[in-house]
Amino acid sequence: MKKTVLAAAVLSVTALSAPAAHAQQFINILTGGTSGVYYPLGVAIGKIYGDKISGVKTQVQATKASVENLNLIEQGRGELAFTLGDSLKAAVDGDEEAGFKKKLEKLRTIGAIYPNYIQIVATADSGIKTLADLKGKTLSVGAPKSGTELNARAILKAADLSYKDLGKVEYLPFAESVDLMKNRQLNATLQSAGLGVASLKDLSSSTEINVVSVPKAVVDKIGPPFVSVVIPAGTYTGQKEDVPTAAVVNYLVTSSAVSDDLAYQMTKLIFESLPELANSHVAGKDIKLETAATGSPAPLHPGAIRYYKEKGLIK
Repeated sequence: MKKTVLAAAVLSVTALSAPAAHAQQFINILTGGTSGVYYPLGVAIGKIYGDKISGVKTQVQATKASVENLNLIEQGRGELAFTLGDSLKAAVDGDEEAGFKKKLEKLRTIGAIYPNYIQIVATADSGIKTLADLKGKTLSVGAPKSGTELNARAILKAADLSYKDLGKVEYLPFAESVDLMKNRQLNATLQSAGLGVASLKDLSSSTEINVVSVPKAVVDKIGPPFVSVVIPAGTYTGQKEDVPTAAVVNYLVTSSAVSDDLAYQMTKLIFESLPELANSHVAGKDIKLETAATGSPAPLHPGAIRYYKEKGLIK
C-alpha cells in the first residue's frame, strides 16, 4: 500500500512539474562591454521580453561583443545577440582571420538595428587630428578579434596604415581605454558604437579631445558594409564641428534552434517597443522598422519573416 501511494505521489509530482518545466523558456541576450551601447540596449530588451513574453526568463550577458556573440549563438549558448554587419558576414563566410574557424550555419537574423559609428578620439595634447597623425602614437582598438578591432584593421588599411606604423597598439575595452587616456598613458581610442557612447562622453567631459575624421575617400575604398556618415557637432563636449566618419549597420541575431513562435515574439516586441529602447540609449532612436529586414549577410529567421510580412516589408 505504501509503495502504491509513493508511486502515485511521484507520478503526481512529475505530472505537475513537467508542464511547468516545458513552459519555462530562457533567453540569454549577448551584448558587449558594460560601457558600450549593446549592453544598455540589451538590458532594455531583457526587461521587455521578461515583462511581455509569458513563461520567459531572461539574462543579459556582457561579452567581448560581435565575434564572441556569434560563436556563442552557434554553440547554443545564447538566444539573441548583437553584432556588427561585417562580423556577421565574416561568420557566415567562415573567415578564420576574423575569429571564425568554420562557417557558422545556425545564425539567423532578427533584424537590422542602428548603425555603429567608427569614432576615433584622441587627447588634444597628443596632436592627433588626422588618420596620418596616428603614426608613432598609441591607439586602443578594442578587444582582440572584436567587431571594433576588425573595424580598426579595415579603416587603417584603407588609410594605408597598419599596426606596425603605430607606436603601440592596446587591445582594451572602451572604459579602460578612456581611463588610460585620462591618465595620459594612451593617445587615442577607436570605438565602434552608437553615437553618444558613454565612455567617450565621460572622456570629453574631463579631457580636451579631438574627434578624428575618416574621409569619404577612405570609406569608399573599403566599400560595403561600410558607409559614409557624420558625427554631428556637439555629440561630445568640446566637439564644435561635424566630423565625417564611417559606419557599419548592427544586427540582432538568433539561432535556427529558436522556435518560430519565440523568434516572432522577439522580433515583434523589438519594433513595438522602440520608445523604450530610445530611452535606454540615444542609439535606440536610430532603430527603424522600415530598414529592419534589409541587408543582412545571414538569412532572416522564419519567425522574423512572419512579422515582416505582417507589416508589409516582405511580400
